[in-house]
Amino acid sequence: MKARLPKGYGGGGGAANMQQLARQAQKMQEAMETATEELEAKEYSATSGGGAVKAVVNGKMEIKSLDIDPEVIDPEDAEMLADLVMAATNEALRAANEDKEETMGALSGGLNIPGLF
Repeated sequence: MKARLPKGYGGGGGAANMQQLARQAQKMQEAMETATEELEAKEYSATSGGGAVKAVVNGKMEIKSLDIDPEVIDPEDAEMLADLVMAATNEALRAANEDKEETMGALSGGLNIPGLF
């Protein structure tokens, strides 16, 4: 017994469907490349210690600047300053990563394709 495919599957339309799928994939790839460039150019900032430390990172996850209020520089407590720097930097990096995931998720329609981004 021969299996029957539902209407629209099989037959002569296979090549046309593949071409359409390839065009859609190319458009998605171009949109993702554009979004990646825009995200990499963006800057994200966060503060800690009531504004005593401010970190600015870009979408490439690179630290662009780090501002420290001289009043929080205590040679006796370098550990506290290190904690403030880490807190501000990690929060800025988290914001950059969340923006990237949100933007790319919207472009991919929620598809989770390993290695895509």
